Amino acid sequence: MAETKRIAMWSGPRNLSTAMMRAFGARGDCTCVDEPFYAHYLLKTGLPHPMRDEVIASQPADWRDVLPDLTVTKVNQPIQYQKHMVQHMLPDMDITWTHRLTNVFLIREPARVVASFSKKRGLPDPAELGFERQWQLFREMSDAGASPVVIDSADIRRDPARALTALCEAIDIPFTPRMLDWQPGPHPEDGVWGQVWYDAVNASRGFAGAEGPAPELEGDLARLAAELQPSYEAMARHRLTFS
Repeated sequence: MAETKRIAMWSGPRNLSTAMMRAFGARGDCTCVDEPFYAHYLLKTGLPHPMRDEVIASQPADWRDVLPDLTVTKVNQPIQYQKHMVQHMLPDMDITWTHRLTNVFLIREPARVVASFSKKRGLPDPAELGFERQWQLFREMSDAGASPVVIDSADIRRDPARALTALCEAIDIPFTPRMLDWQPGPHPEDGVWGQVWYDAVNASRGFAGAEGPAPELEGDLARLAAELQPSYEAMARHRLTFS
């Protein structure tokens, strides 16, 4: 069997990341890993996320113990898809292991992320949304020659077939229309936190249509979105474009 191609998708929360995991999981030649550093992140930050104790109990507590499954452990599929949250990669964590992977960054406009996240958790700390950390990780990987790909969730929702075709070409795997549809409900690869966060994607059978007008934010939420905008725009300058 040829060596497994390992794709690491780096996203912030509320950013189409679970739908993308569904799309790759539907290919038939891919195994998925869901947020493998979440337990370490919660232990180190002390954040009171929903199902905190269950998340911590479900995964290795030390990020180093996760790495073999992401880099060397044999996978009986041609592709391994790793769904990562950029905020889980704390500043003291070494990222040189990512240089062996195919890295993709999934981005979304801050106003939409802030509006969606605040419905679940109220006003977040900027670090919880990961915009600055995403831009930092992108630069570090780029400087190391890892050549990350960037794709905007709005482009995916606008035309999933065209966007995913372009993405697959960029990361050197074949596109299959199977990526456009999946079975509703929880999936075996989902983290235990899925019952809190995955309600919308569990009710879906494919990508939702193009997003409507940007949400109108006020007060602290509007200020937060404005604070995050420069990091998003810096990433967006590198995004895939396709006709």
